[in-house]
Amino acid sequence: VQLVESGGGSVQPGGSLKLSCAISGYSSSSYCMGWVRQAPGQEREGVAGIYTGAPRTYYADSVKGRATISVDKDKNILYLQMHSLKPEDTAMYYCVADCEFRYDHFDFDVGFRGQGTQVTVS
Repeated sequence: VQLVESGGGSVQPGGSLKLSCAISGYSSSSYCMGWVRQAPGQEREGVAGIYTGAPRTYYADSVKGRATISVDKDKNILYLQMHSLKPEDTAMYYCVADCEFRYDHFDFDVGFRGQGTQVTVS
């Protein structure tokens, strides 16, 4: 399984970014995918998730209303659209495939993760 993130960069507060994750070697009739982020000195945070089997989506409180997760099943690309970006959104963003969705809860600590794309808001 290979995950390649792109779309990160430096933006001013209030700006927007659309992150992409090209996924290869992974397919399932119902799957769990998501985005996590980690800033220096901070714990990894689950940002958004999607489970097609239910279907369900998840957004961390810190991004709720400012982020949209989506997937292009034909192209096997996962997206995270973020707007109204804040300095506290600055982090390395990682795509996760084959996370676990159970009892209406997303677990992003399992599955496959990409190398990340840096988002800097300043």
